[in-house]
Amino acid sequence: MQKKIIISCAVTGAGATTKKSPHVPVTPKEIADSAIEAAKAGATIAHVHVRDPKTGDLSHDPELFREVVERVRESDTDVVLNITAGGGGDWIPSDEDPATGGPGTDIQTPEQRHEPVGKFLPEICTLDCGSVNFGEQVYISPTDWLREQARLIQQSGVKPELECFDTGQIRFAKQLINEGLIDGDPMFQFCLGIPWGADADAETMLYMRDKIPENSHWAAFGIGRMQMPMVAQSILLGGHVRVGLEDNLYLKKGVLATNGQLVEKAVSIIEHLGSVPMTPQEAREQLGLRNPHGKAE
Repeated sequence: MQKKIIISCAVTGAGATTKKSPHVPVTPKEIADSAIEAAKAGATIAHVHVRDPKTGDLSHDPELFREVVERVRESDTDVVLNITAGGGGDWIPSDEDPATGGPGTDIQTPEQRHEPVGKFLPEICTLDCGSVNFGEQVYISPTDWLREQARLIQQSGVKPELECFDTGQIRFAKQLINEGLIDGDPMFQFCLGIPWGADADAETMLYMRDKIPENSHWAAFGIGRMQMPMVAQSILLGGHVRVGLEDNLYLKKGVLATNGQLVEKAVSIIEHLGSVPMTPQEAREQLGLRNPHGKAE
């Protein structure tokens, strides 16, 4: 068990959650304010998606990312920024022609997925390490696309967070490492409990932990009611944690949460287990991140 724990807060995500909770931030100002709220509650990292301010739906607009990044960086609250680079990967076969995408399909090229990262140079960005049945749709990330995306991230000097939704994605992440496309000590995120990926349980987390390189940093999260149990489990197994409204809307049964409240609950679990949250600056030093102005620590 580590003495200092990195807390990531995924503040909004891309799912259809805005109609389920008034606390899910939508506009760039709301997303930035929520990231700052999470940092003040003890979060080390803010993981950022953006949404269409008018509809609340997922957006890939770089200008929305720009506003979020500028607002957070200009605030007097320090937090490490992690911008999603998952982009458009949703594939829903058309009923008329399964060879074409139907309504809801949203596919971006590696270059398009990387655009906000390359423009605004966050300290971290995600790299989803494979395709997966994601609920009732398929998330598409072919291996050649991932290699190209890894090259673009590497050239930008941003640290990739290797998001793994199942065990085969760990195998491919290690292949990227072996091919020299991941610099420094790798950083893994185990994404647990999402239908139909890896289970959110201790056995699965332990298995995934034991499959990554020894010099890796790693964290894990569970969705829904498994969010806080996976916080405790990850700490006990030596990892870091992630909470936030992307993955879970509730503080407890029937009580909607804010991002700050979810972070506060994670801090309480961390402290009850004998650890403390890691500060953003400590994380930059441990993970070998560039500072918010583009220079390596």
